[in-house]
Amino acid sequence: MSVAYLAPLPLLLCFLYLFSPARSDQLRTLLDLSGALQSASPDVFSSWTPTTPACNFTGVACDAAGSVVSIDLSSQQLTGVLPLDSICTLPSLERLAFGGNSLHGPISNGLNNCVKLQYVDLGNNFFAGAFPEIPALAELRYLSVNGSNLNGTFPWGSLKNTTNLVYLSVGDNPFDGTPFPVEVLDLHELEWLYMANCNIRGEIPRGIGRLNKLINLELSTNNITGEIPAEIGNLTNLWQLELYENGLTGKLPVGLRNLTKLENFDASQNNLEGDLSELRFLRNLVTLQLFMNNFQGQIPAEFGEFERLVNLSLYTNRLTGPVPEKLGSWAEFDYIDVSDNLLTGSIPPDMCKRGTMSELLMLQNRLTGEIPATYANCSTLTRFRVSNNSLSGAVPGGIWGLPNLNIIDVAMNQLDGPITSDIGNAKSLGQLFIHKNRLSRDLPEEISKVKSLVAIDLSDNQFSGRIPSKIGDLKHLSRLHMQNNMFSGSIPDSLGSCDSLSDLDVANNSLSGKIPPSLGSIPVLNSFDLSDNHLSGQIPSSLSSLKLSFLDLSNNQLTGQIPLSLSIEAYNGSFSGNPGLCSSTITSFRRCSPETGVSKDIRTLIICLVVVVVLLSLSLACYVRVYKREKDQERSLKEESWDVKSFQVLTFTEDEILDAIKEENVIGKGASGNVYRVVLNNGIELAVKHIWNTDSGSSSGGGWRKSRTTSPMLGKRSEKSREFDAEVETLSSIRHVNVVKLYCSITSEDSSLLVYEHMPNGSLWDQLHTCRKTELDWETRYEIAVGAARGLEYLHHGCERPVIHRDVKSSNILLDEFLKPRIADFGLAKIVQANSSKDSTHVIAGTHGYIAPEYGYTYKVNEKSDVYSFGVVLMELVTGKRPIEPEYGENRDIVNWVSSKLKTRQDVFGIVDSRIPDPFKEETINVLRIAILCTTKLPNLRPSMRSVVQMLEDAEPCNLVRVVVEKDGDGKAEVTDSKKIKPEP
Repeated sequence: MSVAYLAPLPLLLCFLYLFSPARSDQLRTLLDLSGALQSASPDVFSSWTPTTPACNFTGVACDAAGSVVSIDLSSQQLTGVLPLDSICTLPSLERLAFGGNSLHGPISNGLNNCVKLQYVDLGNNFFAGAFPEIPALAELRYLSVNGSNLNGTFPWGSLKNTTNLVYLSVGDNPFDGTPFPVEVLDLHELEWLYMANCNIRGEIPRGIGRLNKLINLELSTNNITGEIPAEIGNLTNLWQLELYENGLTGKLPVGLRNLTKLENFDASQNNLEGDLSELRFLRNLVTLQLFMNNFQGQIPAEFGEFERLVNLSLYTNRLTGPVPEKLGSWAEFDYIDVSDNLLTGSIPPDMCKRGTMSELLMLQNRLTGEIPATYANCSTLTRFRVSNNSLSGAVPGGIWGLPNLNIIDVAMNQLDGPITSDIGNAKSLGQLFIHKNRLSRDLPEEISKVKSLVAIDLSDNQFSGRIPSKIGDLKHLSRLHMQNNMFSGSIPDSLGSCDSLSDLDVANNSLSGKIPPSLGSIPVLNSFDLSDNHLSGQIPSSLSSLKLSFLDLSNNQLTGQIPLSLSIEAYNGSFSGNPGLCSSTITSFRRCSPETGVSKDIRTLIICLVVVVVLLSLSLACYVRVYKREKDQERSLKEESWDVKSFQVLTFTEDEILDAIKEENVIGKGASGNVYRVVLNNGIELAVKHIWNTDSGSSSGGGWRKSRTTSPMLGKRSEKSREFDAEVETLSSIRHVNVVKLYCSITSEDSSLLVYEHMPNGSLWDQLHTCRKTELDWETRYEIAVGAARGLEYLHHGCERPVIHRDVKSSNILLDEFLKPRIADFGLAKIVQANSSKDSTHVIAGTHGYIAPEYGYTYKVNEKSDVYSFGVVLMELVTGKRPIEPEYGENRDIVNWVSSKLKTRQDVFGIVDSRIPDPFKEETINVLRIAILCTTKLPNLRPSMRSVVQMLEDAEPCNLVRVVVEKDGDGKAEVTDSKKIKPEP
């Protein structure tokens, strides 16, 4: 009998639990929460059902009385608006964790009702609006809202009551600019303070020294100025101190030596000065980064005794003296970059003693002695760069063959000896720079086994022997410089198999034999120098098919006729010193006799061509006679006096360009003038942009003004013209595969012509939005995005002075025959002057839909405005939509529209261009995330173009395989090749 009555007891208790008023309320609250949020993972809310006790829900924890005390749904791919007004009706809630999701909408004032909260993590989401006042959360110990897109002013005053706060992370949010909040200085229990990248201004207050329990202090990437306060030396428990990317000045404060527990210190990219002596007591340092400051003096000898140090980055300072000999010999050392200093002495020998070192970067110093043999066994090395020093002796043989090295750069030293056969083992090597040394002997055949090689520069050494016969196996090779050596024998025919080769220079050697006709089949060869050798025979007719900006075959023993297509003014000096050559067009050479190298069939073909040309000329003359415009309405361009400034080797004349500037050749129109398609006599196509130098030029139809001066250009041209000349001359120095090539400018008193390479596939705008649009697959769109990003990265970071484009848009991204992108139209570009304030410009520029929001409150813009515009382009690539569409609503653009579509995963996938197949949509969302970062409202929260390139490369579609080439410049530009170690916040 008793058993019969006891059997249903558990069911009865469950019933009472589920349907008691308090339990019913919290169950309803949690079910409302699950209804408000969505997750890509079906398991997250699978247990959240009306028949399941709330304490058994995934991510929910209860106390002994059955009251919900914790909701932790961090990193669950959640989307939606967080219903805090409902959540905070749970009276016992102590822990609320929704970090690492994609939540949006506001963080409501209802958060202040969760009065028992001790732990709040809402970081790394996509919220909108300001963070609410939370004065009632007096028990709070942990608060993290970093990287959640919050704006406005953070309610620092609300923290007065949170005196038990241990962890505060509010960084990576576009808050309004504010001085360092004094309220934080009274949080004496704080151990972790993350306020990086949140628009803090002014100086670090001396009261920071009161927070003596701090373990981590991060204030990087703000607008902090002044000196580091000496009181920071009171923070003796610090494990990490991050102050990089601010405007700090002065010396490292006395008292910093007290931070003996400090492991990670980064004050790079400031204006700090003085010496490093205050750091010699910090024996527990693991990572030290002080690059790009004005430090001087010696690297403390004590650094050599730091037994835990694994990363040291001090490049671009004015440090002198030796690098401590024992540096890196104690720990599992990883990385050193002390480039661009004035260091002397030798390379420390034992930095790879533990076999863990990945990068050794010591270029541009005054180091002497030999390269230590110990690095020949350092198989973990990926980068070895010691160029531009005074090193001597032979390179240890094993270094050539290290299996993980992707760059060997020992150029501009006094090294001798050979490249050993070990190089055949360097399976990852992409760049080999050893120019301007005294290296000698034969180039080993094993170099042909290094299939990953992209760039080789052996110039200005003493190499001899033959060029390896299988060098054509290097299919990725784009640059081969072997000039100024003693190579002999013939040029291998296999070299013509290097399909990626664009720059070939073997000048000033002792090469003999004939020029291989196979070289004429290299599709991208652009610069070709075989001068000052002993080459003989005829110039192969196959070279006529090359599109060369530079050609030099001078001072050889070549004979026969110069091919007609190469007999142009641009190559006049390219054939000198070859007395056996003849030409029917170049007057400085003897004329070819009829039988010299010309067959009967070719002569017949030439005669036919001449007849055709004559007939066409007669027909054209008749056409002009009948249809030409009256002379009093439009003058010939040739009546003006023109000044030509060439920036490339020109294969055309001024007259060829001027003759083609006519209405029927217009391919584009803009506010400053028209763009014309010009087909040269040799069949090459160019694009010519016509710009009026004054406001009196015609703005329609490409017609020329009826009243215009024909006087020669005089010295007193307008200021605007002089500015144009200076700007074009600077832009003309740009050399990048993703920036359109500027051949020359042709300038008169009234107008200017800019002559560019012609892009046959038009612009990205054409391909996405007009009747010319094609079905761009996702791989192509991705490659266009990466290429355009690299072009902008070069403008911002690769030029001597940054170039702000100021009109980045899809119509200014042109596409070549292979749909490879080129950044174009620098009509609004601005060179950042060395004395300009904060690298900015004050002129309004841009196109509606692409203009960054800061134009609404300031004209002072910098490279981050280009980043915003590029983010819009990324959105175009992902969505297939224009920046401005009627469906977005009044006064709204694609950025607003995308932001409104982030509520659910289904909404996000719904904005992806329907032409992109479903298997690629996950990958498009990765690019969309980058676009959202680029279009952040606050400029200093947008990534740099260098970071954008890195993020895009990390988002590479899984089925694409490519070789990534980092271009190395000369001089200080090489230092930008250095890597910065940065822990994630």
